[in-house]
Amino acid sequence: MEINKDLIAASSTPLVLAILAEEDSYGYAILQRVRELSGGRMEWTDGMLYPVLHRLERLGHIEARWEVAESGRHRKYYRITSQGRARLGEEREQWKAVNSTLLGIWRALSIPGPANHAASAAPLPQEA
Repeated sequence: MEINKDLIAASSTPLVLAILAEEDSYGYAILQRVRELSGGRMEWTDGMLYPVLHRLERLGHIEARWEVAESGRHRKYYRITSQGRARLGEEREQWKAVNSTLLGIWRALSIPGPANHAASAAPLPQEA
């Protein structure tokens, strides 16, 4: 299943902040962690990640620092700030509300979820 680009974009802030709440990290490692946490369903690119990191840094949600890796390469590490942790909490509550609302709507309209799609495929309501 491919996840819609709009959903990927909308979820980028809480995903990055959550990953950085786990530990400080750098770009490529963040990309790998997103892939790992999504079970391979979300494949981010550098061109998608770095604008998010720059925006979060500009907003004060994360801070960056340069470090030299054991390989000798310079890597820009990012860490979440206290303001970023507060933002992550807000994002989490908003996503919980969206998820709860969607589940309620699908339940009320008898729209099956992916797990029971074939077994209980009910017709969608027709618009007037």
